[in-house]
Amino acid sequence: MRKPDVLKGVERQRLLDALHAKYAQSAGFGQRFTYLRKKYFWLIIVQGAKILKRIIDILGAIFFGIIFFPFIIIIALIIKLSDCGPVLYVTRRVGKWGNEFNFPKFRTMKVGADQMVDTLKEQNLIEGDIKFKMKEDPRITRFGRLLRKTSLDELPQLWCVLKGEMSLVGPRPPLAEEVAQYTIDQRRRLDITPGLTCIWQVSGRSELPFDKQVKLDIQYIESQSFWLDIKLLLKTIPAVIFGKGAY
Repeated sequence: MRKPDVLKGVERQRLLDALHAKYAQSAGFGQRFTYLRKKYFWLIIVQGAKILKRIIDILGAIFFGIIFFPFIIIIALIIKLSDCGPVLYVTRRVGKWGNEFNFPKFRTMKVGADQMVDTLKEQNLIEGDIKFKMKEDPRITRFGRLLRKTSLDELPQLWCVLKGEMSLVGPRPPLAEEVAQYTIDQRRRLDITPGLTCIWQVSGRSELPFDKQVKLDIQYIESQSFWLDIKLLLKTIPAVIFGKGAY
């Protein structure tokens, strides 16, 4: 057998082709292995972040539930004694991936307020006419206005956080009739679990036009992290205290 260094012509080319194929295959395997290693590394990171967020949601809901429990009892009694109507107002909202769930709030409006919506729609303040919101809504009771100003009407949603239907931080869950009017980009709000507070609620709340709210929600979805959630939770405190944009 001749040595490789004296191979010439066709024999030399065959040897070079065989070596090239062998090492190219090894390189391809190495690239695939590196890709899979990076892929599963990020999957672990993402899943870990989701688990951490869920743990914080549960602990936070329990903590705030205990802290605000006296307020919950007092608010429920005042609402019930004021007009003998229901304490809670429950609607169906759309959550992650379009799944609907019961969305409870302390009732802030007069009994039968839903029947007045059609006559008030032309006074809608939310740009885009998807969400209905009025600054001086005649359906809201005096005590209900106080609850909305302080966001205490949202306290029953801590139960939704415990059940995993909501998170402490995330886009606010919309009504099904609002989602029916969403564009493809606006539907991105449904990519994650909705929350008690969100980025636009600490940036102007109801004073922001609907398109701006959506833009901020998508911005949160694309950059969400543990520290961003903590930052938004801390910003929620002064937003609730001063009540800017809440009505």
